[in-house]
Amino acid sequence: MKLKLDRTVRMLSKVLFIDRLYERILENEIEGGPFPNHIGVIMDGNRRWAKERGFPSYMGYRYGADVAENFLRWCLKYRIKTVTLYALSLDNIKKRKPEELDAIYSSIYDKLKRLGESGMIQEHGIKVNAIGNIEILPEMIQRELNILKEISKGNSNMFLNIALAYSGRQEIVQAVKRIVDDVQSGRISINSINENTFMNYLSTAEIDHPEPDLIIRTSGEMRLSDFMIYQSSYSEMIFIDVFWPELRKIDFLRALRTFKERNRRFGR
Repeated sequence: MKLKLDRTVRMLSKVLFIDRLYERILENEIEGGPFPNHIGVIMDGNRRWAKERGFPSYMGYRYGADVAENFLRWCLKYRIKTVTLYALSLDNIKKRKPEELDAIYSSIYDKLKRLGESGMIQEHGIKVNAIGNIEILPEMIQRELNILKEISKGNSNMFLNIALAYSGRQEIVQAVKRIVDDVQSGRISINSINENTFMNYLSTAEIDHPEPDLIIRTSGEMRLSDFMIYQSSYSEMIFIDVFWPELRKIDFLRALRTFKERNRRFGR
C-alpha cells in the first residue's frame, strides 16, 4: 500500500510541476558545493520495479539503463569527476536464471553501444573504464567495452567506471595474490606494503579519486552488496527508498544536499 501511495504522490508532483519548482529550490541550496569527487551507485530495484507493474524483468533493466544515462548527465552538470556504476555483480551472474541474464546482457550491450554512438563521450571528455571479471561476459559486451575504452582513452574530464561481473571480495583476493607474486619475485619488499600500496593493486588504481566520497543505493536496501569494500572505508552512504528505474533528478539533488550537510571526519 505504501509503495502505491508513494508512486501516486510522485506522479501527481510531476503532473502539477511541483518537481520543477523543487528542483530549482534544491539547486539553489547546493550551489557552490562541496560536491563529491567520486560517486558510486548501486542501481538496485530493476526487477521489483518491473514486477510491480506486471512487466517482464527485462523491462526493468531497459528502463534502468535509461536512468543510468540521465544520472551521468546530472553528474556532468555538477562536475563530478568520477562515477562508478555497479551494473552487474558476480553474484548476479552466479544466481540469476539464464533467461534473465540474457535480458540483462542485452540491456547492457544496447546501452554501451548507444553511449559509443551518441557523441556524448567526445562532447564531454568522458574516459570509460570497466572493472570486474570482464572476461566471463558475452563477447559482444567485451567488444563494446573495448571500443569505448579506445575512443575515450585520451579523455580526462570525467571518469566513468562500469562495474560488471564485479565482486569486491574477489578484487581484494586478487590484489593479495598479485602482491604475494611481486614479493616472491623481488619486485617489491614486504616492508613496503601499506594501505597506499594495497590500493595500487586494486582495479580502481588507474582512475582519479579511486575511493568514493559518496555511495548511493536505491530500492531502500541498506547494504553494500560486495561493492568496493576496500575503497568505501570512509564513503558517505545514502539509501534512497525508490527503485532505480524511477529515480528522479530531485532524488539526485537531495543526495548532493545531504552530502553537503554531512561533516566528514575520516575517523578523527
